[in-house]
Amino acid sequence: MACLLEAPLRISVLSEVTATSRHYVDRLFDPDPQKVLQGVIDMKNAVIGNNKQKANLIVLGAVPRLLYLLQQSSSSLELRTECSVVLGSLAMGTENNIKSLVDCHIIPALLQGLLCPDLIFIEACLRCLRTVFISPVTPVQLLYTDSTVIPHLMSLLSRSQRTQEYITQIFSHCCKTPEHQTVLFNHGAIQNIAPLLISPSYKVRMQALKCFSVLAYENTQVSMTLVNVLVDGELLSQVFVRMMQRDQPIEMQLTAAKCLTYMCRAGAIRTDDSCVVLKTLPCLVRMCSKEHLLEERVEGAETLAYLMEPDVELQRIASTTDHLVAMLADYFKYPSSVSAITDIKRLDHDLKHAHELRQAAFKLYASLGSNDEDIRKKITETENMMDRIVSGLSESSIKVRLAAVRCLHSLSRSVQQLRTSFHDHAVWKPLMKLLQNAPDEVLVMASSTLCNLLLEFSPSKEPILESGVIELLCSLTQSDSPALRVNGIWALMNMAFQADQKVKGEIVRCLGTEQLFRLLSDPDTNVLMKTLGLLRNLLSTRPHIDQIMSSHGKQIMQAVTLILEAEHSIEVKEQTLCILANIADGNTAKELIMTNDDMLQKIKYYMGHSNVKLQLAATFCISNLIWNEEDGSQERQDKLREMGFVDILHKLTQASDPNLSDRAKTAMQQYLA
Repeated sequence: MACLLEAPLRISVLSEVTATSRHYVDRLFDPDPQKVLQGVIDMKNAVIGNNKQKANLIVLGAVPRLLYLLQQSSSSLELRTECSVVLGSLAMGTENNIKSLVDCHIIPALLQGLLCPDLIFIEACLRCLRTVFISPVTPVQLLYTDSTVIPHLMSLLSRSQRTQEYITQIFSHCCKTPEHQTVLFNHGAIQNIAPLLISPSYKVRMQALKCFSVLAYENTQVSMTLVNVLVDGELLSQVFVRMMQRDQPIEMQLTAAKCLTYMCRAGAIRTDDSCVVLKTLPCLVRMCSKEHLLEERVEGAETLAYLMEPDVELQRIASTTDHLVAMLADYFKYPSSVSAITDIKRLDHDLKHAHELRQAAFKLYASLGSNDEDIRKKITETENMMDRIVSGLSESSIKVRLAAVRCLHSLSRSVQQLRTSFHDHAVWKPLMKLLQNAPDEVLVMASSTLCNLLLEFSPSKEPILESGVIELLCSLTQSDSPALRVNGIWALMNMAFQADQKVKGEIVRCLGTEQLFRLLSDPDTNVLMKTLGLLRNLLSTRPHIDQIMSSHGKQIMQAVTLILEAEHSIEVKEQTLCILANIADGNTAKELIMTNDDMLQKIKYYMGHSNVKLQLAATFCISNLIWNEEDGSQERQDKLREMGFVDILHKLTQASDPNLSDRAKTAMQQYLA
């Protein structure tokens, strides 16, 4: 019987809730304006903190009616203001609520409301807009569709502290792209927002600071302008330094450090400037310590990683500040059993977000170890570090996997680490697994690391080769992403260096001549350079040169001709002439050059080129063709003499570049011997 009673009970409760909610909506349509106002006020009190009630009212169609009342010039200012307050309260509910509000065109209605002269109504509209825009589901582009909106918001900044707080918060949440930065910059964001940094209101100062951090991020124009801005006679950078002092709230210290970090990375502040070395860097290191909240430690570590990424001196300073390398090891033990967190809610939150700490630690280790051998050694010697990286490569979070492989890539630049810890922990195994079906971002970093593991002196090279890596790398060379094509061909180039004939043959077979020549006409210069490097490594040692040229000589000579005739950089042409010099070193392969008068004329042209590198490579080619101790050298010498090569060599013995004159003299001796 109980089962029978349960269903009607549920229905009656639901209909009761819907009935009370409908009563609120019905009152919005009352012909008496006073009753409508009272109805809106009662609705406001009913929805505060009640998500169920908010959802009911939205379903019952309260939003279109509230927006209608808000926009009616016949509505009293008090009614219009109360409508915007209720809408703001509905927006503080779930993401679905926000979607419903946006679908009902709340944003244009509120923006229209900002044209009203009444300050209280303006503030209510702005507060509601702020709530809508800070939601991740709101399309920020809606702020930029009407070109009059941004200048109007700028003009409202001076109206009150509330307008300053809400507008700067809207700007910082809606500035997501370089285009957005430019729009705000062009409408005077810097001049209008800078004075707010010394506002008596903490909320205003904080939102203005956040606004500058998003404006300056990877933006040279903004950063260069910020450097020269004065706030009450003081340089902006000094205002930021003051905001980083220990007596300021953590949120302010962190955001000010971000502003200076972004200005430094954009080239507006030197990396050796005292505000970076003595203030920003120590502040960010401080944020990594365990007494800070998880979010602060994550943000501190990630900002610090970004600050010092390109600068070895900052990496060295950071690595010796406050035992940072050891401090980061704590990021992997979080929350510890003796955690100071007594708040159960906080502990639950931190357990769910602990992976963000690991991601931040990997990023910071990657940045710290990207250039200096001693720092890399310090990192790998940190307790269980290699084990942590290896397990990070197979974590469920894609961001952690990416950060772990970035850290591995940074450490793989060390010959010492490749020979020791990388070998001891067989890191190539999880790395190969990661390469099977990862997103492009992870693939790029993992394949870059693989390039280093395939260097000649790496003990991992052999086991990687045996694991069938060649097919994987050949497939990368067919990717749409230039970075992946470069890494695929680069790894093959490293693999072919001083390899045996079997490995070289496998590379050529798997890659296929068609793909090889497609790569030789790749629009990306890096791909072309690495493909030439691969070809050069394949065509080394005489038996290998002769064997490859006997099966693919025609196509290779064709590709060399095309590159030498096309518009390419000096580096590309030099690499191509070096390949030609390798071919000239083959026993039978050299005939492919000797029987090709067009190619010989090209070599002659490059011997007389204005660039010494090209002259050297071309002379090296001729030197290999006329070498005395080889069969048929006399005939080759005679033919090249007839073509005028001896005269050019004679002239080059007088060259101002010592390497070139020596190379020409060595070649001339072949004629005299």
